[in-house]
Amino acid sequence: MNTNANGLKYKRILLKLSGEALAGEDGFGIDPEKATNIAERLKEVHEMDVDVAIVIGAGNLWRGQRGNHAGMDRATADYMGMLATVMNALALMDALERVGVYTRVQSAIEMRSVAEPYIRRRAIRHLEKERVVIFGGGTGNPYFSTDTAAALRAMEIGADVLIKATKVDGVYDKDPNKFDDAEKFDHLTYIDTLNRRLEVMDSTAVSLCMENKLPILVLNLWDEDALPNALRGEKVGTLVNDGEGKTT
Repeated sequence: MNTNANGLKYKRILLKLSGEALAGEDGFGIDPEKATNIAERLKEVHEMDVDVAIVIGAGNLWRGQRGNHAGMDRATADYMGMLATVMNALALMDALERVGVYTRVQSAIEMRSVAEPYIRRRAIRHLEKERVVIFGGGTGNPYFSTDTAAALRAMEIGADVLIKATKVDGVYDKDPNKFDDAEKFDHLTYIDTLNRRLEVMDSTAVSLCMENKLPILVLNLWDEDALPNALRGEKVGTLVNDGEGKTT
């Protein structure tokens, strides 16, 4: 196991959050208490001297598939979703700054009154200055998911790992909330993930990570110890990479 001088396996991370992480009990909208809860967890990680970048989805505000099913133009529905991710990014930024973590939001769709335009070198500079950076607006293009945006931004900023935060403790062969005999995977290769059509991330995101050898770690964000322990190199969640059983 490779660790840096601070005893951490990963120094720079890209955390992919679903929009539902901010949602209220009904699964929609933005719950300020949920945002604060996430901010406090991220503050703990940030204080471990980890560079933290975030991509957040928008499923709590808008689901493009609903628009598609109603006959809406796909590109229009996707642009609406990208705008919704900026709303979530601003809510999370506000929560982080209220707990004392300096944060910047960068948007792939320019809206200079509320967010910086996405500029790769500026994002890296923010991380070097110990600021959290939240990337909104997806990739800036329709037909691409926020999973793909997360993989793209992770590679652009030189992240050591892409962490997919979920409500379960890893990847299973079937839904563990519905099937008692669901089997959890401690490790998967990119090819296994694609061939099995496991719902880790969409295939474009997994393929991007495979081509660039960027590991994906799937863990339960709501387990208070999961993320800090993973950063220290302990076995947590499910690791997806290019080696049989390897962790680097």
